[in-house]
Amino acid sequence: MSGNILSARQAALILFGCFVALLIVRVPVAFALGLACLPILLVEPHLSAMTLAQETFNAYNSFILLAVPFFLLTANLMSIGGITDRLVALSRSMVGHWPGSLAQINVVLSVFFAGISGSSTADAASQSKIFIDAQTKEGYDLSFSIAITAVSAVLAVIIPPSILMIVWGGLISTSISAMYLAGIVPGLLIAGAQMLTVHVYAVRRGYPTYPKDGWVDFGRAVWRSLPALTTPFIIVGGILLGWFTATESACVAVLYSIALSTFFYRETGRRELYKALLDTGRLAAVALFCVGTASAFGWLLAYYRIPQELLANVSTWGMGPIAAGFFISFCFLVVGCFLDAIPAIVIVGTVLEPLARSVDLHPVQFAIISIVSLAFGLVTPPYGLCLMIACAVAGVRLRYALKDTAIMLVPMLIVLASLIIWPSVSLFLPRLIVPEMLK
Repeated sequence: MSGNILSARQAALILFGCFVALLIVRVPVAFALGLACLPILLVEPHLSAMTLAQETFNAYNSFILLAVPFFLLTANLMSIGGITDRLVALSRSMVGHWPGSLAQINVVLSVFFAGISGSSTADAASQSKIFIDAQTKEGYDLSFSIAITAVSAVLAVIIPPSILMIVWGGLISTSISAMYLAGIVPGLLIAGAQMLTVHVYAVRRGYPTYPKDGWVDFGRAVWRSLPALTTPFIIVGGILLGWFTATESACVAVLYSIALSTFFYRETGRRELYKALLDTGRLAAVALFCVGTASAFGWLLAYYRIPQELLANVSTWGMGPIAAGFFISFCFLVVGCFLDAIPAIVIVGTVLEPLARSVDLHPVQFAIISIVSLAFGLVTPPYGLCLMIACAVAGVRLRYALKDTAIMLVPMLIVLASLIIWPSVSLFLPRLIVPEMLK
């Protein structure tokens, strides 16, 4: 923009330099993003420190972001309201007779949980408490138990309803309904890859296998879990049928979860509900504060046209959609190791969006490739929040489970590569059900 003291290159050096320096001295990411903006806001005559507060508030003044605390509350209500216990029983009846039974149940439960909560950290926290100790008591290696619990938790940001998809849709103007549908097949493929990995581990290490349940037991488990299993259909189906928006669907999910856990299963009282609200407020405050400061950071990037400067040389490489897809995936895989997914979307997503558009990469495919790539960052150090949570519950250091985690990520990378090479993997369901949303 004309009349600025700083050029785009100088502004980028200050922004990213201050941000990295603050991370090195262990300033929390959300604060580091906001503080990195201050030097430019104080130096540039057209701007002021109030711009930081203004742009942060503008990010919060978004109806769609209200879905974030509501989906977090849904996840907490699941954990305390008896819903999780019934889904565990159903998972055992479905795959308990497969090699590595308890670990297979772990993955299937993550699929169910992902279809309700949209929060990987909530999944990692609840499943770590359920499965890590139980698996080690049955003879599973502790590092394996930690790795499969953390890695399966990432399904919650891929399978709808996903909080990351809501944030992406609000910031980069992509159809949330189309992203919800596009995330189903990749999520199930990644779950299948994880279950195949468990099978190989179980056969090689001799992990225990449960006896197969009869059809009567399976039918009983389905019947007891049916009210909980309808939640994802209410959320996703209601959006697709036009009954409510993504935010309204999150509110409906909360009301349904309260009714289910309080009046149907009768396992939630006032004390449990208060605890769920308190935990949700704490987690939502952290997530949304990060959105606010990241949005201010992203506004400065746009103000100086830094994305265009950064991509000026990249655009001359002559990449097609597949090469650009791998480049975008690589960027998010690297950034996800150091940044939380939400600020990564705000900063890196907005930077790479012009590149995706220039090579005719479909916006929904671009979103799914990016979100799946960011999901890896939840279990890769030094950030690896889901892996951190699982290790904290197990009482060991992060490096203890790195080897098994790395092994489990290999088949997941193959699935990610297939999403880039064959767009139909992610776009098949949206084209089939809501083709008008892909135009």
